[in-house]
Amino acid sequence: MNIFRLFGDLAHLASIFILIQKIQTTRSCRGISFKTQALYALVFVTRYIDLLFRWVSVYNFVMKVFFISSSCYILYLMKYRFRPTHDPSIDTFKVEYLLGPSLVLSLIFNYAFEPTEILWTFSIYLESVAIFPQLFMLQRTGEAETITTHYLAALGLYRALYLPNWIYRYFTEDVVDPIAVTAGLVQTGLYLDFFYVYFTKCVFS
Repeated sequence: MNIFRLFGDLAHLASIFILIQKIQTTRSCRGISFKTQALYALVFVTRYIDLLFRWVSVYNFVMKVFFISSSCYILYLMKYRFRPTHDPSIDTFKVEYLLGPSLVLSLIFNYAFEPTEILWTFSIYLESVAIFPQLFMLQRTGEAETITTHYLAALGLYRALYLPNWIYRYFTEDVVDPIAVTAGLVQTGLYLDFFYVYFTKCVFS
């Protein structure tokens, strides 16, 4: 664990708390892509399947349980409790275009052709593009609540902080993870345009 990884995890936690607070305080899911949240839930379930048979640390265990449970809770809020506030007619990105390539890549490019390793690799590839439905939804509507943009900013910061984390690990631990680094660069790149709009309209306006 290093300072970049820690702050990256904290930014990730912040993004989830911001989203849950937004839904509960406004009693609405307006502006939030159910498809993106479903993809994140799939990411966490497939990545953290090792909870069933591998122990790393208390921190690791708590974070994994939190990410799985919080993503399922968000889906519950959107699908049942505040379902009338979600408009599927504007959440139309075809997730098959993300699931298919992620699965194929995980079968071809992985570190070991084993079920748990393939699931982990699949989750890495899928996470890098899971934000697509949300960004597509924002582009389609042309508007977003400030709290929703804060959620996306925290999520983008989480990925951005993992870049110096990988650099730090390379120089201090001689560790390089080509799959995670490549997927992380793709995911960070997707946020660049959003960050420009965020800083010009929400921070410096």
